[in-house]
Amino acid sequence: MKFPKLGSRNSIAVYIATVVILTIIYCFIFIYLATMEHQLEHANPITGVYWVISSMTTVGYGDVILTSNAGKMFSILVQISGVFLIFGLMFPLVITPWLERTIRINIPTQAPEGMTEHIIICGYNRLVETLIDELKDHGISFIIVEDEEHLIHELMEKNIPCVFGSASDEQVLENSNIDTARGVIVNKSDEENANIVLTVRELTDVNVIAIIEDASKAKYLKYAGASKVVSPKSLIGRFIGKKALDPFVNRLTGTTEFFEGVSIVEFPIYPKSSLLGMTLGNAAIRERTGANIVGIWKGGSLSFDPHAEYIIKDNSVFLAIGTTEQLSKLKNLTQ
Repeated sequence: MKFPKLGSRNSIAVYIATVVILTIIYCFIFIYLATMEHQLEHANPITGVYWVISSMTTVGYGDVILTSNAGKMFSILVQISGVFLIFGLMFPLVITPWLERTIRINIPTQAPEGMTEHIIICGYNRLVETLIDELKDHGISFIIVEDEEHLIHELMEKNIPCVFGSASDEQVLENSNIDTARGVIVNKSDEENANIVLTVRELTDVNVIAIIEDASKAKYLKYAGASKVVSPKSLIGRFIGKKALDPFVNRLTGTTEFFEGVSIVEFPIYPKSSLLGMTLGNAAIRERTGANIVGIWKGGSLSFDPHAEYIIKDNSVFLAIGTTEQLSKLKNLTQ
């Protein structure tokens, strides 16, 4: 037997019909029992409906009571069924779905009006955060397609353009303005990526880059229609693993000595660094450490002219020069 979907009109209609039918049946039984107990002043439909509703909602004012054993057993049955109907069915069938629909009203399901020549990114994670910074630095518009509600809320809090829905759904891709997009990046599981690529190919011949976890599955993504398949996750994992050791190593790693006592080192900015969000000028790194920032990796390129207005981000990498003591102080600030 197939039950109606929770929160659907059919399920709500079935729930209401069940309540009405039970109320009518209970009302007739109450009238019969009230008559048997010689409570003729209560043996009428109005009092019957009143008693049934107050009993099912467990209010029980106590002004109308069935005193016989059969009446008491019937009262218990009505109360138990009322608790089941209200807490067991009403909340999951009516209240919870209604609340979910209310919350989802503000979730974006359409790309901003006029968005063209953009990149559609299917799937959001830490890797995409770095990609977003790169796209912003190059002035390229983009939109994230994600089917996880908590991630959509996170994106909305960060004012990142996004669309809620499955990227393998044609309508969701059309809502993302795929017909005017310059490219698509798929970044879900390998299986989901294949489905997304196939869906994209049914709509357009735009370039599709597939980011995969298992390099051995690259050929399947190409068969599906991906323009390019890359597997950066394993490389990034090894890089992060190496960098993760830096905070626990007392000596400086990756240094290049210019002359005795003076070295140049790259310092990635870690997620909990006190420098995050500060401008280079406000950070006052030279005054605090003595080290000089001679370059910054940003937008995929190395700038040897770092401006004081530059905002330090979690994907920034400093190129600093100084003594071992000065660089050690800077290392503490970046962690």
